[in-house]
Amino acid sequence: MPPFPLSRYRFESKVTVSMNLPEYAGSALRGAFGHALRGLACVTRSKTCQGCMLAASCTYTAIFEPQKPEGKTFAISTPPVPYIIEPPQWGERRYETGNSFEFHFTLIGHSTRHMGIIILAWQRALMRGIGAGDGTASLEAIHHCVPEGEIMIWNGGAIRGHDHSISLLDEPMASPLSLEFLTPLRLQENGHALPPSRIAARPLLMALVRRASLLAEYYANGPLFTSEEFTRLAEVAQKIDVKKDLRWRDWTRHSLRQKRTMQLGGAIGYITLHGDVFPFRDALRLGEWLHVGKEASFGLGQYRIIQA
Repeated sequence: MPPFPLSRYRFESKVTVSMNLPEYAGSALRGAFGHALRGLACVTRSKTCQGCMLAASCTYTAIFEPQKPEGKTFAISTPPVPYIIEPPQWGERRYETGNSFEFHFTLIGHSTRHMGIIILAWQRALMRGIGAGDGTASLEAIHHCVPEGEIMIWNGGAIRGHDHSISLLDEPMASPLSLEFLTPLRLQENGHALPPSRIAARPLLMALVRRASLLAEYYANGPLFTSEEFTRLAEVAQKIDVKKDLRWRDWTRHSLRQKRTMQLGGAIGYITLHGDVFPFRDALRLGEWLHVGKEASFGLGQYRIIQA
């Protein structure tokens, strides 16, 4: 496939006041980022973005709370957000003053044009604190991640120009193919996450296809797949078998917006696909960057491909 409009960055910061992170920091990072971005972008100071006359031109809604475009007929009520936060590896930890604190942040499509205010929002979020207590950090540098390595694009001054797309390697992809899920996979059915015993090839592969196509439709040059291709891919996926080595992993997050604590979980481990995986090669490779399933925006559903 042609280059996909996507940029993944490694944010490098230095802890200025000792920081305590929860078991999984993706939700905490997203909350801090959203709060800081809204503070910078919102000029009306309304409690909600619904009905705001400036929503169509606001950076906050463009990035953090996208609105369904008027006059469009989409199959979903809420557009996917054009970012993915990948926090440090799983496990509660304490960062002492002077320690390095790093995480990854991905932007999709034309959302990259907001990079300046996004950097300011992350600076503010880190200075205000992440996680429990009063821990803070200072943003030091941002590196653009590409298949060949990294390029530093910011270290306190102007943002250096770079290519906001990735070219997926045109390597052969054949069965069997394994996916190692590094963070919990939440494939939902009727509002509930599927347990490992009910995860199959069709819901997984079609979730990958749907997510990549929707992100391209909202933030790039249109959907990646036609309705006819969706139907054909669903038929192919139905014939693919899976072998699983999965276990369930629970974790707790507190939502400031919903003012409640939620127990979330998902499947981690290995899924091996046996069958005609070649038609899904682009969606599978994009999924390594875009993640898959519920709550992908703060890092869930992250996997890596292991080609047998």
